[in-house]
Amino acid sequence: MFRISMSARRVASPRWRRIGAVLAAVVAGAAVLSAVETSTAQADTAAVASPGCGAADRAAAGSATLQFASGGQTGHYIRDVPGAADGPLPLVLDLHGYLEPAEIEHASSGLGEFGNTHGFVTVTPQLDEPGLPRWAFAPGDPDIDYLSELITHVEATACVDLRRVYAAGLSMGAFTSSALACRLSDRIAAVAPVAGLEDFDWCRPTRPVPVIAFHGTADPIVAYTGGVGPNARYLPSPDGSGSVVQQNGGPAVQGPGPQSIPDNAAAWARRNGCSGAPVQSHVAPDVDLTTYPCPENGAVQLYSVVGGGHTWPGSAYAFPDALTGPTTHSISADQLLWDFFRAHPLPR
Repeated sequence: MFRISMSARRVASPRWRRIGAVLAAVVAGAAVLSAVETSTAQADTAAVASPGCGAADRAAAGSATLQFASGGQTGHYIRDVPGAADGPLPLVLDLHGYLEPAEIEHASSGLGEFGNTHGFVTVTPQLDEPGLPRWAFAPGDPDIDYLSELITHVEATACVDLRRVYAAGLSMGAFTSSALACRLSDRIAAVAPVAGLEDFDWCRPTRPVPVIAFHGTADPIVAYTGGVGPNARYLPSPDGSGSVVQQNGGPAVQGPGPQSIPDNAAAWARRNGCSGAPVQSHVAPDVDLTTYPCPENGAVQLYSVVGGGHTWPGSAYAFPDALTGPTTHSISADQLLWDFFRAHPLPR
């Protein structure tokens, strides 16, 4: 009773009234600051609707195969749009590997079906040109311009979030998604190369591009230690004659560089402003994860599948093990890359 009486007297005194007023101001200021921070966070993740969101004939839900031509090149793409969409959706470009048509990439990655249940549009493209399916991704090659125009076309015909356009791909599709991070860094929010993360000496992105990569340590086609693996010689050249590895004394198509996959990941980390030693963790019996001390907008992650082959982790597709090596089911590349993509929209 005495303490209550004394507290009442102190609060009633002018000195304690002044302190109380200061405390109230601090609390009010904290509330305002919290509201500003919340508003800023919401602004940082707010969607930016593409022109297709207002189109009367915008893309309907479901899967469709469509033609697209640009810059003298023609091709087709498989478009998967989830149903019951509420607002602009993320867009994931799923790029096929060498000699694999879009239909095989669509089946083996499973990103179209995964996007239907997780709320993103998937586009799986292929150029229609003589010879085996392939991509050219060096500076000046028109294929990157074609893909850029395809993204613009999809943004105009489907309701897409312009801040959430991503690229993934297997093998040569991984090389190409790496190149997209370099050449379209103002449009591609993050990339996920599978079995083919590349570092190019010409790469000059305008901003850090987050990267999540997957690679088997026993990949027999794109070697984890750099260059091509022993089974690459079994791949035919684009016209079907001879091996892709040697034609007229040189490679028939653009292939992996000489650096190891960990070195490529480290190069991307440096490019993105990361510093300090990488951190390695054991995330599954046959999977190690390497992360780098990076700014949030420049995250780099490498999932190394110990003993893994040239395949898409978690895929139910029947890859030819004798050629590609085994597929791990300890992790799902679809789930991991999607979690990564969701955390990394394009900065405003």
